[in-house]
Amino acid sequence: MRNLLVTIAFDGRAYHGWQIQSNAVSVQEVFQRALAGVTGEPVDIKGCSRTDTGVHARMFCISVKTGHSIPCERLVAALNRFLPKDIAVLSCREVAEGFHARYSCVGKEYVYEIWNAAVRNPFLDGRAYHYWYPLDVEQLHQSAQDYLGSHDFTSFCTLDSRERENMVRTVRAFSVRREGDLVRMTVEADGFLYNMVRIMVGTLLRIAQGKFAPDCIPGIIRAKDRAQAGPTAPACGLYLNRVFYD
Repeated sequence: MRNLLVTIAFDGRAYHGWQIQSNAVSVQEVFQRALAGVTGEPVDIKGCSRTDTGVHARMFCISVKTGHSIPCERLVAALNRFLPKDIAVLSCREVAEGFHARYSCVGKEYVYEIWNAAVRNPFLDGRAYHYWYPLDVEQLHQSAQDYLGSHDFTSFCTLDSRERENMVRTVRAFSVRREGDLVRMTVEADGFLYNMVRIMVGTLLRIAQGKFAPDCIPGIIRAKDRAQAGPTAPACGLYLNRVFYD
C-alpha cells in the first residue's frame, strides 16, 4: 500500500464541511467519489481537520492509502478532471506509512476575512463577512496578543455532543491587518477547538463595538466559560490557510 499526501483547496459555500454526513453534501463525499472514479477501488482517506458548513480552505491536507500505482502527477490531473470547479487538487506526494493527515499535523493557520465597508462587495458574498461598523485595527491587533501562549480555551469552544477533550491549545501568532476595506485576522496554533477561531473573532468584534474592554481576553480565558466570550462569527469569512507538518 502507498500512503499519499494530497493537498486540496475548496470554496466551502456549497458544502456542509469536510466530514461525510448522511443528509448533506460534504467535501469528503465529493472527493472520495472523484478518487474512486480514478482508482476504481475503495480507499482509506483521512482529512487534516473538520471544517464547518461554509468554511473555506486554501490548503487542506488528506492522507490517502491506496494500492493503485498511478504516479502522483497523473493523480493530480485525473482528480481535477473529476472534481467540481469549487474543489481543486494542488499537489500530491508519497509519505511514510505511518503518516496521518490529522494526527501528524503540528500546527494550522486560519485567516478570517472581513469586508469592512458601508457597501457590500458582491464578489465577496459568501467569501468574507460584511461588517460595516468602524474597526480600529491597531487596537484589535493589540488585544489579540492576549490570545498568545498556552491556555485552556474552554471559553472559546462550542461544546456539543463531541467527546470533551484536552482544552489546552498553544496560540503562536495572531495578527489583525487592513488592506483597504479588507481586514484579515490571521491566527496560528498547534491546534484548534470546535469554533475556536470564529469565537475569538466574535470576541474581538465585541471589543470593537465597545461592549467588551480591550483588555478583557485574559479574564475570559481564566473563566473557562463559553458565555463570557463573544458570539461565534459567521462561517463565510473563515479560511484554513496553512497546515504544518514536521
